[in-house]
Amino acid sequence: METFMEAQTYNYKVVRQFAVMTVVWGIVGMLVGVIAAAQLFWPTLNLSEIGPWFHFGRIRPLHTNAVIFAFGGCGLIGTSYYVVQRTCNARLFGGWLAAFTFWGWQAVILGAAISFPMGWTQGKEYAELEWPIDILITLVWVAYAVVFFGTIAKRKIKHIYVANWFYGGFILAVALLHIVNNLSLPVGAMKSYPVYSGAIDAMVQWWYGHNAVGFFLTAGFLGMMYYFVPKQAGRPVYSYRLSVVHFWALIFTYMWAGPHHLHYTALPDWTQSVGMVLSLILFAPSWGGMINGIMTLSGAWHKLRTDPILKFLIVSLSFYGMSTFEGPMMSIKTVNALSHYTDWTVGHVHAGALGWVGFVTIGSVYYMIPRLFGQKEMYSTKLIDAHFWIATIGVVLYIASMWIAGVMQGLMWGAMNADGTLTFAFVEGVKESMRFYVIRFAGGLLYLSGMCIMAYNVYRTIMNGKPVEAEIPALAETQHH
Repeated sequence: METFMEAQTYNYKVVRQFAVMTVVWGIVGMLVGVIAAAQLFWPTLNLSEIGPWFHFGRIRPLHTNAVIFAFGGCGLIGTSYYVVQRTCNARLFGGWLAAFTFWGWQAVILGAAISFPMGWTQGKEYAELEWPIDILITLVWVAYAVVFFGTIAKRKIKHIYVANWFYGGFILAVALLHIVNNLSLPVGAMKSYPVYSGAIDAMVQWWYGHNAVGFFLTAGFLGMMYYFVPKQAGRPVYSYRLSVVHFWALIFTYMWAGPHHLHYTALPDWTQSVGMVLSLILFAPSWGGMINGIMTLSGAWHKLRTDPILKFLIVSLSFYGMSTFEGPMMSIKTVNALSHYTDWTVGHVHAGALGWVGFVTIGSVYYMIPRLFGQKEMYSTKLIDAHFWIATIGVVLYIASMWIAGVMQGLMWGAMNADGTLTFAFVEGVKESMRFYVIRFAGGLLYLSGMCIMAYNVYRTIMNGKPVEAEIPALAETQHH
């Protein structure tokens, strides 16, 4: 059902800025990742002779932060601003605050780009940024929450569409995680110590770390999925009831899965077991969401033949399903005994990051760009298709090489001689991993080149169009409900 509303102008300027920077930071973050991957089999790329700034230990957090918070963050904030305006039939709340979230977020990213090569870090996974940048993140995030929830408060449609529930859950959870995990005592301009110590610090860190995956890299992108998949397919969401069950089950369960990162450590045994059990339960809502997304194509499967944007969105759901099956499996203690500390974990993370997060973001940006610049479609559909196949081959090379390397490493590290001594020295495992590092590098290079194709396509689309502020007559987007 479609409801015609009064003509409505939206704040598309900030959406355009975030959409373009999603592509830019995607290329930057993935380029740094490809360099880091090359360093593992070609150590001279560390450039140690000119100083420590390009060392693997410094550019690796630069890569993870750039891909998660610069590429992923710009994608999330940009799409959430687009979706909340369209589904509420209301212009963004807060006037200049939306612009502040854009420029503030770019300042955070630049802060990371400067501080990591300098070696200024808290040493916490996904939370390496030091306290002054953490404070800026907090200010930007509060402004983001005000804009988003303010827009929902002034909506002209009674119903709050499910994508906004996921975006809202992501905003609130990330605020909580960021503040609790980064409580620290500053002792210098770029140096601080956490208020927690020892195993407690580890537990708080992985409560944060896994929920950064659960809320930043899952709930937020599910908001994207619940809007852009039905829009691109031209079909209503398969089951609206399932989407609501999916939301609450995911939000409740994900919060407590973090200790599965700390099996066989100083963490109390019961906490490890709670993390494992809740990770296994998490399989159900995750697959409920994946099935809901894929089944939205019922009656429109033929579109996959000719629509490469839909290919990105649907294949992203396949990777989401695969990653959310693999994660709970790896949280089982006996499986974890093999996988822990190996490259299998790296393969799992990138199945989620490149396959799920990357593809759903790319598909969503391809959907938005023409509409933000008054075009019917992207400059070249053939280039989108080429991007899809190059990126897919890249992901498969990446994760398959890391799975094989990881299982091999786990088996080699655990192999015992009859007298109880280790069969292999650690360095032998490193030596055997080298060929897989080359394959991973090739996969990453393919994925990066796909992003460069996207950048060209986006550039040509923007040059052919002109920025628009409204789509009139504006449709209240109630057709999925």
